[in-house]
Amino acid sequence: MNTANSVLTRFFKLMPKHIKPKFNTVDELFAWHREQSMLDLKRITEENRVRRLNNIMGNSGISELHKHCTFDNFEALTTEQRQAKFKAKNYADNFGKYFGGFVFSGHSGTGKNHLAAAIGNRLIQNGLSILIVTFPDLMMRLRKTYESGSQYTESQLIDDLCGVDLLVFDDVGVQRNNLNEELVIFQIVDRRTSSKKPTGILTNLPQQQLTEILGERIVDRLRMGKPTVVSFNWSSYRRKIQ
Repeated sequence: MNTANSVLTRFFKLMPKHIKPKFNTVDELFAWHREQSMLDLKRITEENRVRRLNNIMGNSGISELHKHCTFDNFEALTTEQRQAKFKAKNYADNFGKYFGGFVFSGHSGTGKNHLAAAIGNRLIQNGLSILIVTFPDLMMRLRKTYESGSQYTESQLIDDLCGVDLLVFDDVGVQRNNLNEELVIFQIVDRRTSSKKPTGILTNLPQQQLTEILGERIVDRLRMGKPTVVSFNWSSYRRKIQ
């Protein structure tokens, strides 16, 4: 009996009877070890990517106002509000089953960011990564990568944006609508869709204006993968916030 088999035999003798091992032979042990090493490498790579993205973008992008937002503390008094809450919670509960994102549209202060943050907080609790970012902030961060001495390139930033589990664009409609901005947004949405990673949209605009602002190519991709679409057509909550 060679050394590896001898060690494996002693290992089995010491193992409690109720525990079923992941391997029964030396070859299976080596295969299991390689698999675990690959999983560890993947986990470390993902943690490093999220850490880089947090450093340059500022954590998850969930603001101080919304970091404690949950589905339970969303005020849903009307049928429409309860339906919005149900759809958002259902999206979080079934995250990963489809690669479609979501579009939350409606007036300012109606709870779009609350439910988006509730989704994000749920995903973070489940060990997933999320980033909420406005287009102006994204473009500002991209411009910083062009500065002399920057340790982060545009390509690296876009790679990390395309790798996050859920990317949410906030305040869609306030962008300057220039060609460079449109190309960057299209590149990100197109790559995320190709990788079956969802993208969320928060906007005050109705559907027709959203299409005009983003362009048909981007909106067409956002329609893929069974997205969740919710209209927030009620009065602002903000006057109640102390």
